[in-house]
Amino acid sequence: MIHAAPAILLLPLVGFLVLAFSGRRLGDPAAGWVGTLAVVGSFVAAVVTFVGLHHMGPDHREVTQTWFTWIPVGGLKVSIGALVDPLSTTMTLFVTGVSALIHLYSIGYMKGDPDFRKFFVYLNLFVFSMVVLVLGGNFLFTFVGWEGVGTCSYLLVGFWFERNTAATAAKKAFVVNRMGDFGFLLAMFLVVGHFGSLDYRTVFTHLGGPSPLSHTTALAISLLLLLGAVGKSAQLPLYSWLPDAMEGPTPVSALIHAATMVTAGVYLMTRVNPILSVSPAAYTAIAVLGAVTAFYAATVACAQDDIKRVLAYSTVSQLGYMFLGVGSAAFGAAIFHMLSHAFFKALLFLAAGSVIHALHDEQDMKRMGGLRRYLPVTAPTFFVAWLAISGVPPFNGFWSKDDILGAAYHKSPALWAVGVATVLLTAYYMTRQVVLVFNGQARWSTARASAPDSGVAHGGAGGHGGSGEPHEGPWVMRYPLVILAVATVFGGLIDLPFGKLKFLDTWLSHVASGQGDLATQSGALRASLLTVTTVVALVGLGLAWSLWSRRVDRPQLEPALLRTSYHVDDISTAVFTQAGGAFSRALATVVDNRIVDGFVNGVGAGARGLGGVVRRLQTGYVRNYALGIAAGTVLILGFMLARVG
Repeated sequence: MIHAAPAILLLPLVGFLVLAFSGRRLGDPAAGWVGTLAVVGSFVAAVVTFVGLHHMGPDHREVTQTWFTWIPVGGLKVSIGALVDPLSTTMTLFVTGVSALIHLYSIGYMKGDPDFRKFFVYLNLFVFSMVVLVLGGNFLFTFVGWEGVGTCSYLLVGFWFERNTAATAAKKAFVVNRMGDFGFLLAMFLVVGHFGSLDYRTVFTHLGGPSPLSHTTALAISLLLLLGAVGKSAQLPLYSWLPDAMEGPTPVSALIHAATMVTAGVYLMTRVNPILSVSPAAYTAIAVLGAVTAFYAATVACAQDDIKRVLAYSTVSQLGYMFLGVGSAAFGAAIFHMLSHAFFKALLFLAAGSVIHALHDEQDMKRMGGLRRYLPVTAPTFFVAWLAISGVPPFNGFWSKDDILGAAYHKSPALWAVGVATVLLTAYYMTRQVVLVFNGQARWSTARASAPDSGVAHGGAGGHGGSGEPHEGPWVMRYPLVILAVATVFGGLIDLPFGKLKFLDTWLSHVASGQGDLATQSGALRASLLTVTTVVALVGLGLAWSLWSRRVDRPQLEPALLRTSYHVDDISTAVFTQAGGAFSRALATVVDNRIVDGFVNGVGAGARGLGGVVRRLQTGYVRNYALGIAAGTVLILGFMLARVG
């Protein structure tokens, strides 16, 4: 049944091609159903592949499928094919499953958009690129998918490009990701230089061969791949594109943040764990980066008013947790949290989209309130995701986050302390969001009455809100919320920390095993760590509820430093735009105009002067030429006689 793997990749590609070349024959909603069914088919193929792989023995769950040779150059041969193993099948399951729900939701959310078909063209291409990334059997084929999701993010973030903010955000995402891609490319050059191959199995098999990988080379490859992962998974300092990506339609936010793209960096670090294990310093760098990013983004989320922007910084923070897990060599815990995050973060974004849909494109939480009574499906499902991301038992986020924190404690109590502080902040800012959006008095009616009539906004969200009371969207928007809520409640069952119930850890053990095994910790210690994080999460919930249920504005808790993300964009503008622009102008003036152009102009002037001198010899008189020939002949004869003598 593992031969169904090509269908996982081909079905979204077929959907993309059908939609791209259908012209106006497929519109609203037919294009949406074609795109959705293509991804649903891909999910079914992923399930079939998973079942087939599960029936194999643990030592045989790594199958390489080579479809054709792509680059045969000398001793280097790069093939197009899939590496079907527990890690890639796990990734394809949640990528295609969550993406299918987002596609279904988009049919209702984007209804009435003039570019409805084009939206699903991009979505199908996005899913295809992500599947290529996770199924690729070598670094280069993975890089094709890596670049594909980057391109699709540019197209989808800037989907409503008539808005200057959307166009700017798309360009920012594209440029920042190119910085990370530079590291990925250099890492591949080093891999080829040392191993003569880009195939994962070949590289990992020869790590300790006749020419073992040195600690220095392993560290260089690891840090360069980390640079690529930092760009794609929005870690410090290359995170700033992700909050701005909220300019895209809400289903795009859910797709990028939950099911695709931002998880690519965590997947890459897990995939290359054999290389990381050669250089322990790489683990430390990843763990520290993840912990700092998680805490930093959580502080910023505490002061945001935009409902989607809070969730964007939350994504950056949760990705930091995943990097902390990878850096603690707890790869199973990192993938477990990736799965948990896919469920509750997709649910949060889609529920936020329902709120925006109901409020006629309103995104300011302080202009909402009291929506629990009007959104009977959205509100409870949002509450489920809120408790899960806050780390409240028994939801999936509690189990996966505490797995990571337990491994972090095993590596360094200081990293664990940063992670626990982030738990407090996460519970605080998510509770603040719930209170401002769903509880208290309805502020949206006053805000709507005082707002100027700017017409219908872009897309479905703006086209359905109307001026009446908020209401739920159509069934295609409600059902995905319910399914994701169920997955969020019961998703933790795939890796409970009780003996044989740790299915995911066991499933991934032959692909991604590290030193982060919590089996060395005593039961009392693990119970104590779980208790501490649970109490901290509940304190964060209670604190935010007491502070924000009575007042909407608390400027002392929302300082400008946090609202502006520590002025990172201002600093970037000063460094790269102003200082970089001044440096570029100086280079243009001194190096280009004076040195380069001066040299070129000097050569031209010299040639022109030499030509003027030589021109004087061309008199046009034959006797002068004959005299010149005679003089030349005499000089040559004289030179020859002198040498003979």
